[in-house]
Amino acid sequence: MHNRTQSWLMVLACLVVCGVSFSRLARADEIVCVTDEHGRKIFINTGAQSGLATHAMRPAKADNASLPTPEINEAVDQTASRLRIDPQLVHAIIRVESEYHPRAVSRKGAMGLMQLAPETAQRLGVQNPFNIKQNIEGGTSYLKHLLNVFGGDIPLSLAAYNAGESAVQRFRGIPSFAETRDYVRKVTGIYESGSPPSGTNATGNKPQASVIIRYVDERGVVHYSNVE
Repeated sequence: MHNRTQSWLMVLACLVVCGVSFSRLARADEIVCVTDEHGRKIFINTGAQSGLATHAMRPAKADNASLPTPEINEAVDQTASRLRIDPQLVHAIIRVESEYHPRAVSRKGAMGLMQLAPETAQRLGVQNPFNIKQNIEGGTSYLKHLLNVFGGDIPLSLAAYNAGESAVQRFRGIPSFAETRDYVRKVTGIYESGSPPSGTNATGNKPQASVIIRYVDERGVVHYSNVE
């Protein structure tokens, strides 16, 4: 009888310990594993408690997009203003890339609002791609870099954002990839239409925008150029 009592006490103790462990596990930050284009597995602490819904593997669509939150609007306005980029162009990219879902993860491992590839995020110093401010800072900085590389040509810069600047340089224009051409068409279409889902900044004022020139070349191709 004494031995049986000891056994039950040991089982009870194990259950209590396991319960504590599971409780701690449930409160732990969620770790997301993504695989980059080279097949490397990368583990990222999202800073969010496990059990919260993620949008992993969620396909990006230009239609049926969610509305940006005030935090997203503020981050876009501040970053775009500092880098002298039209915030509406940043909004158009976010809408096509992630539908305004901060924790979106593509099949290729691109992460967050502006879908930063793991190697791009690392190069830009983005420690947590699922952090709204960090992601927008990194994505907009990368966009600024591409605009500088391609002389302010927005369609070429968007093509490079999607397919990589080396692909644009190799094709000497927008690559013939169906995905890239569709991406450029969607982003420029949203951008040309006027305003993102929310057209004012956090203070309710119209954001300061850089001057954008629209011109058609001899082949009939429409170009958008930032003259800043």
